[in-house]
Amino acid sequence: MTLIIILLIIAFFGYYIWSKRHKKKANIDALTSVYKPLLEQYIPFYQSLNDQFKALFEQKIAEFLSGITIEGVGTTVEDTDRVMIASSAIIPVFGFKDWRYRNLTNVILYPDTFDSEFQFVGESRNILGMVGSGYMNGQMILSRAALIKGFSRSAGKENTAIHEFVHLLDKSDGATDGIPENLLAHDYVMPWLKMIHQEIHQIEEGRSDINPYAITNEAEFFAVAAEYFFQKPDELKHKHAELYAMLSKIFMQDIAKNNII
Repeated sequence: MTLIIILLIIAFFGYYIWSKRHKKKANIDALTSVYKPLLEQYIPFYQSLNDQFKALFEQKIAEFLSGITIEGVGTTVEDTDRVMIASSAIIPVFGFKDWRYRNLTNVILYPDTFDSEFQFVGESRNILGMVGSGYMNGQMILSRAALIKGFSRSAGKENTAIHEFVHLLDKSDGATDGIPENLLAHDYVMPWLKMIHQEIHQIEEGRSDINPYAITNEAEFFAVAAEYFFQKPDELKHKHAELYAMLSKIFMQDIAKNNII
């Protein structure tokens, strides 16, 4: 009798796990069918991938959207917004096999810029995106206008949402300091810091095309440089070959060649 009970318990849990996985796969397949046309229309990174990598990207997008809450404040969240937010999250980690944003639960979408008090009306609204801290820990706030612009033809080297997700990557080791210790081998830390300070000096001297916002601190340099890397990889490789090579190591992607390293 005891053996029968044990076998029944094993069968029950086996079925429970199977049904849960089956349901998750069905949900992912359903999400993929909805969002694939939007990926083809709005996401250049996705458009440049081969069929195998496109399927992988779609799966990662669906998994992200099934685990993160996206809500609008003062604006309605559309499917296009969801695709752009999820793509911004997946693009920096596409070279990693199993990455989860364990330091994120919610993305809050505002209609436009906001201020330090999270108000999106009135004056002094100059913030495009923010990774929350303190009581806002685990949340990200994005301007919908900036989100859309980041995937437009006029975006240039800038993509606010990618910038903020790179901050989350940076923060995953416990400190938002421009040194992604979870992604960068120890031997490369000092060369990376040296490169950051050299590039900042070039910007201060007016001899660099990197966004001057990068001189704010090491963390902002990392996020700004990552925007450039993912938005204009060929240009970055041509103008800043060493920086491009280091970012390729960090993100495990050779974007200019459409390769995962």
